[in-house]
Amino acid sequence: MSPLETPHGFQSAVRPGQSDSDRIAPDCAGQNFFEIDRQFQSLLPLYLTEAEQEHFRPHFHRMGEVAGGRLNDLAAIADRNEPILHARDRYGRDHDWIEYHPAYREMERIVWDEFKMAAMSHRPGALGWPEITAAPVKYAFQYMFAQAEFGILCPLSVTETSSYHFEWANDPKLKEMFWEGMTSLDFEKRLTGAQFMTEKAAGSDVGEATLTAVQDGDAWRLYGEKWFCSHADADVALLLARPAGAPAGTKGLGLFAMPRRLEDGSRNSYRIVRLKKKLGTRSMASGEIIFDGAKAYAVGDVKDGIKQMLRQVNLSRLSHGVRAAGMMRRCLNEALAVARFRRQFREPVINKPLMQGQLLDILVPTEQALTAMFYAASAMRRANAGDAQGAKALRIATPLLKMMACRDNVPVATASMETRGGNGYIEEWANARLVREAQIGLLWEGTTNMNALDVIARAVGKEHAEEALAADVATWLDAAKGCPGQFKSRLQQTFDRAIDFARKVAGDPAHERHSRTAAAGLYHATTAALMAAEGAVLGASGSDARRLLIARLTLDRRLNPVDPLAIGESAFEAAAAPLLLRDEPVALDTATELLTR
Repeated sequence: MSPLETPHGFQSAVRPGQSDSDRIAPDCAGQNFFEIDRQFQSLLPLYLTEAEQEHFRPHFHRMGEVAGGRLNDLAAIADRNEPILHARDRYGRDHDWIEYHPAYREMERIVWDEFKMAAMSHRPGALGWPEITAAPVKYAFQYMFAQAEFGILCPLSVTETSSYHFEWANDPKLKEMFWEGMTSLDFEKRLTGAQFMTEKAAGSDVGEATLTAVQDGDAWRLYGEKWFCSHADADVALLLARPAGAPAGTKGLGLFAMPRRLEDGSRNSYRIVRLKKKLGTRSMASGEIIFDGAKAYAVGDVKDGIKQMLRQVNLSRLSHGVRAAGMMRRCLNEALAVARFRRQFREPVINKPLMQGQLLDILVPTEQALTAMFYAASAMRRANAGDAQGAKALRIATPLLKMMACRDNVPVATASMETRGGNGYIEEWANARLVREAQIGLLWEGTTNMNALDVIARAVGKEHAEEALAADVATWLDAAKGCPGQFKSRLQQTFDRAIDFARKVAGDPAHERHSRTAAAGLYHATTAALMAAEGAVLGASGSDARRLLIARLTLDRRLNPVDPLAIGESAFEAAAAPLLLRDEPVALDTATELLTR
């Protein structure tokens, strides 16, 4: 045995001639975020076609290189140099404009030009792909990008999701005015989008909105305020407003598209009066806006505004879940980098059972989110192809992913920071920003409570979307030939219990207080079943079967009752932890043998 090795096989951090600075644990900066993400790579054959894998793998590799290198550096610079609002020009005219640091502008070019991320789901030809890019591929790029930068993904998301409205509305004039630029493959001709919904008295309850729309010929004029407007200076903003004389509540809201500049190039009649000082997403400008007769255009029937906007909200929720999945992967990689380097009593701390338990606290929700992301994206692919079951599966998978991935992201980011120790609290390292950024996922596009109600009261209680979820889980488990029968039965029984509980909560308004528990249980049971199937299928093909072990940990840690005052040693977890914290694949035989413990 080499003096630089331990009985467990992990390399020691001690090197001859080291200085004290050499003993500070490194981070992941400079690494290729695609190359080091073995689990992400392993799932591509399950969710992408062979043609997609062959074509996009070089682009994934390039995105991983950019995310770990140039983008990572730019994100840190843009975070330190927040946008500045200039209310007037030098002549004293009320031409408000937002000044961005050059680092932010370069990140825009990476998103819109280098990787065509706003156009790929609308136009063929992005990155040389002859068709419109499918959802699993699109979200794969967002997942990797989010590991370096989160804030600019908001303008990206609202641009590419807002574009759908101009397809759904089937209005040639609006499509030419807005869709053509918002989906342009030409960076110099692009238009960016935004979605303004929140008002001072209308947050989650948008029915309290007071922004008024007055018809003016074939257009409308907007009067009032919006309180939280992310990407405040977008070229096109979609917003909810109440047409004059319309009834109160959500039924009286219409959907409108408001350009920043009018057709003659002049500035529209609204003012950004203040930028928000935010905990996170500091690179992206969020502001408060006053509308004084701003010109806007009705999108579709003004009586269907809330119904139309909710279609985009669901798309935005899915994007939020994907971003949380990406940030958790960065948190896991940062924690592993530290734990493999730091030493206690001449041994890397990753060998210590207590640290292994903490790393599993990060690893399990990270892998759950990755599986949930790919499952939701595959359901979207099916839905876009006209598959009714895929549409129903997407309906429930979206708020499940948004609720749980965003919620898990907070403790995962905190645990990763704690792994690094004091340096994790210092803004020069990635952890502090990851902790700040994690919080916004709990707020944007609905809090945990709102998403839980969407899952249980609406998706289950009214639309019975859990039926499609159950059918998909059954199909996946049936295909998992390498999964031990006893474990497969446990997975199915747990999933059936979660479905039954969700239906009971949905069936009685008196049980509303249990909605979060029911939705979380459904997420854990679903991801456990899907991960087990993924691991079994991959293992049977000679690839990595570790997701079988993660599925078991999900059941044990997140669904089984635990007595906090009892010592419950888990022989399975003790044996599985060292295997899961290495990069080497786990053979199917090894995984199935461990599942019996």
